[in-house]
Amino acid sequence: MQISKNSAVEFHYTLSEAGEQLETSIGSEPLTYIHGLAGMLPGLETALEGKGAGDSFSVTLKPSESYGERVDDLIQRIPLKHLQGDTKVWKPGMTAMVSSNQGRHQVTIVKVGRFNADCDLNHPFAGRTLTFDVQVLSVREATSEELSHGHVHSEGGCGHNH
Repeated sequence: MQISKNSAVEFHYTLSEAGEQLETSIGSEPLTYIHGLAGMLPGLETALEGKGAGDSFSVTLKPSESYGERVDDLIQRIPLKHLQGDTKVWKPGMTAMVSSNQGRHQVTIVKVGRFNADCDLNHPFAGRTLTFDVQVLSVREATSEELSHGHVHSEGGCGHNH
């Protein structure tokens, strides 16, 4: 089966910039998404269209096709209690997750005060030309429940209480 709208897709990826590896899913859980529901980087979704299980490919994306261009001065002061991550002590250069009414965002800490941190709201990979090496593991039709939730469910459902 080939990847098309409403396919549930599972894949591994390695992300690099100018030959330097930035992150990879190999050795951990593969990524899953439903094709055509805007849950994936636009350039990566275009490259995945029509591929099948077992296919491997490389695609290099400009910032406009992935995480967007960097916006200067996109700094916001955020209360420390709103920063989510594996640390109790925040330091400049660390990334944290922040939940807002627009969803979850990854931010980079610029400066830490007693109660607040100044955070760069640009995605850490914004403004960068990125290469994705992709291995497609599985492709199937998404279930109607997955389509209504907008994401792929693992074996035991999605784990959310609706």
